[in-house]
Amino acid sequence: MNIAMFSDSYYPYVSGVVRSIELFRHELQQLGHNVYIFAPSYRRQKEEEGIFRFPSINAPTIKDFSLALPFAPGVGKMIRDLKIDLIHCHSPFLLGNVGARTAKRHNLPLVFTHHTLYDLYVHYIPLFPDLARKLVLGFVRKFCNNCNLVITPTKMLAERLRELGITVPMQAIPTGLKLEEFANPDPDWLRREYGIGPQEKVLLCVARFGKEKNLDMVLEAFRMINQACPDSRLFLVGIGPYEEELRKMTASMGLDSRVTIIGRALPRRTLTNYYAGADLFIYAATTETQGIIVSEAHAVGLPVVAVGANGIAEMVNEGFDGFLTPPSAAALAERSLDILQNDELRHRLGNQARETAKQISAVATAARMAKAYQVLLN
Repeated sequence: MNIAMFSDSYYPYVSGVVRSIELFRHELQQLGHNVYIFAPSYRRQKEEEGIFRFPSINAPTIKDFSLALPFAPGVGKMIRDLKIDLIHCHSPFLLGNVGARTAKRHNLPLVFTHHTLYDLYVHYIPLFPDLARKLVLGFVRKFCNNCNLVITPTKMLAERLRELGITVPMQAIPTGLKLEEFANPDPDWLRREYGIGPQEKVLLCVARFGKEKNLDMVLEAFRMINQACPDSRLFLVGIGPYEEELRKMTASMGLDSRVTIIGRALPRRTLTNYYAGADLFIYAATTETQGIIVSEAHAVGLPVVAVGANGIAEMVNEGFDGFLTPPSAAALAERSLDILQNDELRHRLGNQARETAKQISAVATAARMAKAYQVLLN
């Protein structure tokens, strides 16, 4: 098959959506399909075969994010020249709308992956958030109902979309893991790199530095954890517009010496070593449709304590590979201390976390996606 994917974000911008597109593209191409990406242009982008860039402007509210100008006079010819069989959109907005119009014009099947709970991100729109939320939900409902198939990362999201009034066929296919990326990490690297003693407990949170990730709750939970366990340390790894605010909060809490903020994109091997060197993964976001990072933590045997909301509630198996909590810092802290202060429990949860990760390999989820495409084409 020849597949065209339209997305409002792609590398060098880093996000869970971009990671999902990259993983599916790689595995689908390994299966013998051709996948072409249509995405915004960025200042630091590298030219790459099979990726077509639209002229873009910088987003006013999100640093390093580009907004594509949705004018595509040459896209139709490109679609014909590439002999595209199917169009898969990863956003309902700018380039997603271009993809949908192109599919209609060329009578091609249209697939949409609903990656994001868009109505929970309206804080990036500075005016009239209630009206913005209502408009966004209506727009997404209309977009989905014009597709031939909607993909959701979790069953939870599919149920939510049905309640919203989306009636087209839906299928839950999670973003998989390239398990080989998590094989043979160096569990001692983190302690060597930062001079961390063997008695110290290390907590890790990997997330985009955005307000919606509830990183202030993570910091507050860690403040409580550190009071009970003074030999604990927290690493926050990510990039995003909330970084300066996180540094100010860390200083105001007097946690500068115990919290390390890594505000840059890391190579996959380095990130895997952060996971492998930690004792616990802590997460507080309530807007996730899946939460790929939770699966990545599981892949290296890291137990997870997370707020049990939306997609995260499907990614953590309570009492098997971690714990789910209500959305409060105190609850996160209490469950985290249960694990940090019980080595037997921590090792058991970590070993079982590896078994959880094996169930969603990228090879298997890409094969499911290819099958879904073929059903449409047939």
